Amino acid sequence: MPESNFVDYVKIYCRSGKGGRGSMHLHRAKYTPNGGPDGGDGGRGGNIYLRGNHNYWTLLHLRYDRHVFAGNGGNGSKCCSHGTDGEDKYIDVPCGTVVYNAETGEYVCDVAEDGQVVLLLKGGPGGRGGLGNYQFRSATNQAPRFAQPGEPMQEMTIVLELKLLADVGLVGFPNAGKSTLLSSLSSARPKIANYPFTTLEPSLGIVSYRDNQSFVMADIPGIIEGASEGRGLGLRFLRHIERNSLLLFMVPGDTDNIRKEYEILLEELRKFNPGLLQKHRILAITKCDLLDEELIEMLKAELPEDLPVVFISAVTGYGLTELKDKLWEELNSESNKLQAISEGGSIVHRNRDAEKLSTDFADWEDDFIEETDDTSDDDFVDYEDYDDEKD
Repeated sequence: MPESNFVDYVKIYCRSGKGGRGSMHLHRAKYTPNGGPDGGDGGRGGNIYLRGNHNYWTLLHLRYDRHVFAGNGGNGSKCCSHGTDGEDKYIDVPCGTVVYNAETGEYVCDVAEDGQVVLLLKGGPGGRGGLGNYQFRSATNQAPRFAQPGEPMQEMTIVLELKLLADVGLVGFPNAGKSTLLSSLSSARPKIANYPFTTLEPSLGIVSYRDNQSFVMADIPGIIEGASEGRGLGLRFLRHIERNSLLLFMVPGDTDNIRKEYEILLEELRKFNPGLLQKHRILAITKCDLLDEELIEMLKAELPEDLPVVFISAVTGYGLTELKDKLWEELNSESNKLQAISEGGSIVHRNRDAEKLSTDFADWEDDFIEETDDTSDDDFVDYEDYDDEKD
């Protein structure tokens, strides 16, 4: 079976550049005795940045790019020549990417907007090169014979985790009709079949609305009881609904207890992230083509009363217009906008379990070869002529 092009979880080893070494040089020129120090400063080491790019929607381009090295700073030289600065490296990631330290599991940063640039590693602490002996001249030491070495690089192994950015997230048990609804409302074509866990990866679709307006809908694999503890596809895809403005709960109309299934889904979201309960919610009763009007009226008495409820059938198109109207109304409600402003576009990210991260990337560790820098500061000796000039 070929590997999927949807990649939302990668591990990368990053290393910034080290600062260049300052030069210890004394000026020598004809008819200029005791020229004094003129050793230049070393260049700074290259930095590593993360940059949001809306042209990417997965981390596929980083799957096999496992090592990112910034350039080292150049050494200073005579005549106060400054060393060249190391080349900076930019890692383009899709909007909604969260970064964790792979060794400790700690949250590092979040890239949520297009064009947003986040400094990941500096070229050495402060990104500085060493100072040349010209910087140490003074009235009491007019010919300093020492210079600073360049500051060392920084290194970190990171895990990039993508959380999809969508307006509406579909939440439901396997085989609840989520993929069928997405294919009916948008041009997305997710896999549809009559068995659970047909959807193994998230799908995005753009839903057209009146007056050439639209909103984005995200379909994630089905949630089962215990998903917050790792059952089924577990936590792997639950994170994709953390950035959604609105949650659409989907429960089939032919289920035994609609209210109970809805409460199970709500409880799994609460266990995963209690903040998800603050989002606006709509309940959609699917597969209504199997129900008659009398049965629909009977079911209305058993439904939750704290959220809007819509009866739909993605196959026949029943109730889809009403559903889009309710989704658009909730997305543009004042309370939903105020909630988005209060969140500030950010999420309280929890630290990851370091052991879980090492288990997820066990095969990555096997073929990882750390590139070492065999060049030491002792190799950068200025072979200058310090002997006194002969008569």
